[in-house]
Amino acid sequence: MNTDQLNSFIQVAENLNFARAAEILKITQSAVSRQIHALEDELGTKLLHRTTRTVTLTPSGISFLEDAKNIMGRLKVAQQKIQRHQSANMQVLTIGCQNEANLDLLCKILKSCREQIPQLYPFVKVIPHRSILNLFYQDELDVLFGFRHDIPIKNNTLYKELFQIPLCCIVPATHPYAAKDKLTKEELYLENMVVCNSYAIPSKVAEMQNQISQHIPPESTYVCENLQALLTLVRAGYGCTVLPQMNFINSDICSIPLKDSEPLSYGVFFKRNSQGSLLKKFISIVTKTSPVIDRKSNL
Repeated sequence: MNTDQLNSFIQVAENLNFARAAEILKITQSAVSRQIHALEDELGTKLLHRTTRTVTLTPSGISFLEDAKNIMGRLKVAQQKIQRHQSANMQVLTIGCQNEANLDLLCKILKSCREQIPQLYPFVKVIPHRSILNLFYQDELDVLFGFRHDIPIKNNTLYKELFQIPLCCIVPATHPYAAKDKLTKEELYLENMVVCNSYAIPSKVAEMQNQISQHIPPESTYVCENLQALLTLVRAGYGCTVLPQMNFINSDICSIPLKDSEPLSYGVFFKRNSQGSLLKKFISIVTKTSPVIDRKSNL
């Protein structure tokens, strides 16, 4: 099936006349007929009833007409996009994030990019940890945002730290600990604990969650598989947890810094051998933007 066949069918179907369709398409009437026959052979059904005087659509032809017009319409839109990108000198930068929590930071960076690199066309991919690492090392991502300890630094990989994020205890807003300025991990030994078995959680955070849960009875430990489920259990009052410092949209949970815990290094990864002018400009904007980003960014 090709666009010539679809165009021929659409014109015949809308005009119910092979001569008129050939005139519109600027080809011979026999060429229109060949295109229709080839399309019908491929679909395995008749689309048109033909007599020496009339042309009518079969039930299959009536059904297929709308699909054919949709296909051609989408192709036309795709072609117009490509033409606009070429005429506007669009420069694509593929940006990887491990989860939706990174997008709050990225939004601030892209606002600056819109002003300083108007030709930038950001293509953002939010993909789980292992899959996104494969894309990065296969050079299908230009940059990757993440935690330093979660992404191996290979020979041609560069890392730019943007800031460090402290670890916090996340508790329901009604919990007595919510009024404290700081907490020790020992204080959490007396509480129910929610832990997350997922690569979406930084490895250092998972280690801390597991260290604390070892001091808590199994019946007081709740296990979940993603960040959203973890926060839901904490909000519902099932227990506390440990995460990087975050801003929460929900007022029913809050974070308290965890005393004597090592902060996490967060930044941007990119390849040494792919430092074109666009990437260099983007990294420069990232570096300049990050100091003014609230250190409680939703990470």
